[in-house]
Amino acid sequence: MSDHRAKRPSDAVTSPAGKRARAPSAPEFPTYKDAKEPKIQILGEILASASAAADLDAELDKAKIGVTTDDVEKVLRFSYAHPRAAVAFFRWAGHKHLGHEHSPYSWNLVVDILGKNRLFEPMWDTVRSMHSQRLLSLATFASVFSSLAASPGGNPLKAFVDMPRYGMTRDTPALNSLLSALCRANRLDDARAAIPVARAEAGTRPDADSYAIILEGCEAAADPRVAREVFDEMVRAVGFDPDNVPAYDSFLTTLVSSDSPTALREAMQYLAVLSKRRCSPGEKFFRAALVAHLEAHELRDAVALWDDFVGHRGLVPDMEMYNTMIMVQDSLGHAEVIVEYLDDMAFNGVFPDASTYNLVLRVLLKGRKLREAAAIFSEMVKNELWPNEENCSLALRMFLDTRDWEMGIKIWNSMVENGLPPLEESGNMLVSKLRDDRLPEACKYAEDMIDRGIKLSSSTLSKLKQCLQKINKGDIHDHLLRKWKAR
Repeated sequence: MSDHRAKRPSDAVTSPAGKRARAPSAPEFPTYKDAKEPKIQILGEILASASAAADLDAELDKAKIGVTTDDVEKVLRFSYAHPRAAVAFFRWAGHKHLGHEHSPYSWNLVVDILGKNRLFEPMWDTVRSMHSQRLLSLATFASVFSSLAASPGGNPLKAFVDMPRYGMTRDTPALNSLLSALCRANRLDDARAAIPVARAEAGTRPDADSYAIILEGCEAAADPRVAREVFDEMVRAVGFDPDNVPAYDSFLTTLVSSDSPTALREAMQYLAVLSKRRCSPGEKFFRAALVAHLEAHELRDAVALWDDFVGHRGLVPDMEMYNTMIMVQDSLGHAEVIVEYLDDMAFNGVFPDASTYNLVLRVLLKGRKLREAAAIFSEMVKNELWPNEENCSLALRMFLDTRDWEMGIKIWNSMVENGLPPLEESGNMLVSKLRDDRLPEACKYAEDMIDRGIKLSSSTLSKLKQCLQKINKGDIHDHLLRKWKAR
């Protein structure tokens, strides 16, 4: 029998292309409180509060709740924290409601619950019961491997060797399930050692996925030395395969992310070897390599890498990659090309957030690309993605210094309307810059600051006084001073 229902991550054979979350030492299990259906919550609460199997049966009978196969699966998924009660409920439901006809998924859940709680004897009893009913699948053993690998002293390799006792084949998918479980548990050495044992005991040969799994384990362990050894083993065993992107991705990411002073150069040398054989890593390596080039100030090589992966290999960058390239172009002093990345992002369906916009704005301001910076500022405000404090202050200062009063006032108004800091510093700067060329507007914004409770400094007010007295408008200063003192 086969089970086509959705599996828990530990029930399914892990794909090497998938992201393998490392097993925590003390997993947090979902509880019945997380269930959305009242019926499942009630049953889960009964399991959680029962002190013994006999009490549980009595409480379940008293509840007079009908149970279906689907209900059993849902209750079990929320009962990992109560393994013995979960098994008792499984038996009760089978006896009272299902004629002992549980789904393969329910059986697999029981195996997983017992294994995750390190109750290995009852776990194996359940496996034997499943074998007698011909319900075992690779998903069952994937769960067994995962639980044993996560347990100190657990021996998932022995479970693999013993699979024929249960009518299961020790084939390559089974080996890959074993390797995945060991690598998730950070048992890289055991995973490597499993391959020769599998060959000797069962004639099981690793495939490209097998090495991809172990290379991901090398990446998680940040072990470039072992990664090189595994890569060489892989090339000898399965050769170069353009479809084996996950393996190349993990291998090169491990190399380029290491602390070695030659890490970047070595990774790029391996990339050249792969490219000659029409093989390529994926976006994980590309992202790490871009950052490595930036940190090493290998800026033109970063641009070449971008052109290779994006322009020729067809990789679609994400926001993090775009941000890195914006910083690269900034370091190269190419502020004029920055806006092109925003246009390219929109074309690829990557929508910049406030962090990206602020990065672009800072680069444009530093490069004195004020027309482009003004457009970006307006676009940010329109999209309600606010400039940060540094950019607000810098933009206001630069536009006022170039006497672009209209843009400077626009920036100030946006800051005030949206409460963008630094209001006090920026407001005093605005009034001080305006007073020589646009004294009436300087007075207007000074009064507005006072009315809004934004502190106008005595120094700024004193400078206004000098300018107003020169044109015999001291009464305006007196008006502002009265308001200022009243605040």
